[in-house]
Amino acid sequence: MTTTHAPQTITVLGGTGHTGRRVAARLAGAGHLVRIGSRAGSPRFDWHDPATYDALLDGADAAYLAYSPDLAMPGAAEELGAVAARAAALGVRRLVLLSGRGEEGARVSEQAVRDAGVPLTVLRCAWFAQNFSEHFLVEPVRAGVLALPAGTVREPFVDLEDVADVAVRALTTPGHEGRTYELTGPGLLTFGDVADQISAATGLEVRYEAVTPDEFVALAARDMPVELAEAFAELFSSILDGRNESTTADVERVLGHPATPFAAYVARTAGTGAWTAVRV
Repeated sequence: MTTTHAPQTITVLGGTGHTGRRVAARLAGAGHLVRIGSRAGSPRFDWHDPATYDALLDGADAAYLAYSPDLAMPGAAEELGAVAARAAALGVRRLVLLSGRGEEGARVSEQAVRDAGVPLTVLRCAWFAQNFSEHFLVEPVRAGVLALPAGTVREPFVDLEDVADVAVRALTTPGHEGRTYELTGPGLLTFGDVADQISAATGLEVRYEAVTPDEFVALAARDMPVELAEAFAELFSSILDGRNESTTADVERVLGHPATPFAAYVARTAGTGAWTAVRV
């Protein structure tokens, strides 16, 4: 694929993460010069270390910011603000920030980036569909039990492929500056619906179990630091309260085609064997 616009130098911070690697691959495929920022990269990038900022930002036309583990976490706003301020000082002309839909804490981080003065596009995303196949829920799916403090709430799960396409459009084409897009899938599903769809696609039994936040922490702490499990439990307890039980047309508004249905993601992923690799 070749770009119809002049190639740009674009920095992708969080460039080896779930969205970042997709964004970087698309940009490179379109002929842009991509700088990938990560702790293991060369040059190395670390949100906690301002000394690593300039090598990735100096001379860049635009930058994609994907903060890990979540921009609603303590300290995120300060670090994102520092990166954005440095980007402004170095002449970066456009920023695209990955954010969370319905996350009050994330709004503080969004404002910290906005305050730097660089034209900004915010992508507020629903729960990623790929959380079930690439992130912290892949092992529970493989084990056959999705245990979350989510009750019967419905979520408009969004496909990361759509998110990456929107991010690239916002990074490389005019008209998105100052916009906030809420990216969702086209329909609402409970976590029980998710388990049923994965079961049907794989032929394996996957069930959803509603748990308390404390029970979630006890389970999740087997695979992640307890402090991170507690932070996720607090976040989930707030956003999985029905506030996001609606869809938007922002994916279609930016890309010109409807958002990917969750069922399409499930069918595509089941074909890769991602959920059956360790099942006996």
